[in-house]
Amino acid sequence: MENIQKNKNDFQMLKSFWKNDIISGFMVFLLALPLSLGIAKASGFPPAMGVVSAIIGGLVTVFFKVSPLTIKGPAAGLITICAAAITEFGNNDLALQTVSTVIVVMAILQIITGFLKLGRYTDFFPPAAIHAMLAAIGIIIILKQIPVLLGDEPKMYKSEGPIQLFLDIPKFVLNAHFYIAFVGFVALIILFVLPKFNISLLKFIPAPLIVLLTTIPLSFFWHFKETQPSYSLVQIGNFWESIHFNINLSLISTFTFWKYVLMFYFVSSLESLLTVKAVDGLDPEKKISNPNGDLIGQGFGNFIAGLFGGLPIISEVVRSSANVKFKAKSKWSNFFHGMFLLIAMVFFIPVIELIPNAALAALLIYAGFNLAAPKHFIHAYKIGKEQLLIFVITIIITLIEDLLLGILAGIISKFLIELYYGVKLKNLFKAIYSINKNNEGVEIFIKEAAIFSNLIGFKKIIYKHLNQENVVLNFSETKYIDHSFMAFLVTLKNEKFENDLKIVNIEDIKCFSNHPEAARKR
Repeated sequence: MENIQKNKNDFQMLKSFWKNDIISGFMVFLLALPLSLGIAKASGFPPAMGVVSAIIGGLVTVFFKVSPLTIKGPAAGLITICAAAITEFGNNDLALQTVSTVIVVMAILQIITGFLKLGRYTDFFPPAAIHAMLAAIGIIIILKQIPVLLGDEPKMYKSEGPIQLFLDIPKFVLNAHFYIAFVGFVALIILFVLPKFNISLLKFIPAPLIVLLTTIPLSFFWHFKETQPSYSLVQIGNFWESIHFNINLSLISTFTFWKYVLMFYFVSSLESLLTVKAVDGLDPEKKISNPNGDLIGQGFGNFIAGLFGGLPIISEVVRSSANVKFKAKSKWSNFFHGMFLLIAMVFFIPVIELIPNAALAALLIYAGFNLAAPKHFIHAYKIGKEQLLIFVITIIITLIEDLLLGILAGIISKFLIELYYGVKLKNLFKAIYSINKNNEGVEIFIKEAAIFSNLIGFKKIIYKHLNQENVVLNFSETKYIDHSFMAFLVTLKNEKFENDLKIVNIEDIKCFSNHPEAARKR
């Protein structure tokens, strides 16, 4: 009966808001097409596979209980994992098939996680480490796209890590192709400079569309097809022939295979759930998404994408934010965005193949900058010096080693900081509290330390009582509260409950900074 009611509500939303959603879906499609092509190419996949994933993200996931306003598709945050996996598996057709198999297995884990309702356990990862991981990904994206922007021969930078790419920047500049680099810099100016001017038209036209409308005529004017290397333009080829089952199980028993399953699983799930939370905050109607339902829908989308050789699908933050800005009302905007992408791949491939890869590189550099902008470092510092330390450690280890070791280093450094501030070993994972019931409701005394690694236990008991009665959170017996728990409290105060919530005696605990989410120590 629940599923029948759900389907009824979904189709009622389609009937009521199809005009809003089809307009928003079309605008997001204009944003998604070049990004999907660029993300696929930077990931080591055929460009068309990025669009295939975005189509599946739109047309398939909508039939699950996914977040209503998020857009599903390939994301810049997974470029580094995809590219590293393909390189490590041999950088050939077998490598692509193996990575596709990794995505299928990862998808099964996501579906199981959703059905077991384990989405809440993402709270275990400290926010500073997660944001640092995304910042490190942004830095890697920028470094990898600099030679593409300049039109360098791909063999020059193939398989180079981020440190070597940084050291080779002078070489990339010396070997740049002038016309390709000119197109790339024009695209960068459009993306970075144009939004600084208060032009009302830009509020309705996505910047990536302006990039395409500017750079495609330039590539046509300078005869890129005839005068520039073949790698200067997007190459799609026969779209329908490129879609086929793409699975190979020959390496499934290796450590490398399962290493990448875990990396895809953690990064894609974490980034998706963070996006879902962020988009819920942007939603004018303040609808609260079901993280487990979103993981299940994402998992089924990834399963199909992996089978056909597509990139991993996540709830993508740039397109989702644009979806809210363009006044989408329901998840059908995601469906329409996928439908328009499918139409483009059926009718407009000759036009798509006029897109310069330098323009796509500019789009990815812009996406990478948004992930790693100085404001993120400043934000971490404003919350507290210990957050900046975790942030920097995570970035450095990620750049030197890989994402998995980077996030692990962030978590270990977070634990060491908690121990330094006096958190007892027994309190690292155990939520210690007492409950006092009275006629007005229940008073929960938070004892010892409230930190990221015991946050799940505290959330469970707090939400349990908030759904039944008025709740007072009393911090008179609390010795230490970390940033993760303070961020949870800020979110909790903004949520709507039928019962009242009061927070008392927290002002007695000294803040590490003036930021509302700063850690506190008695």
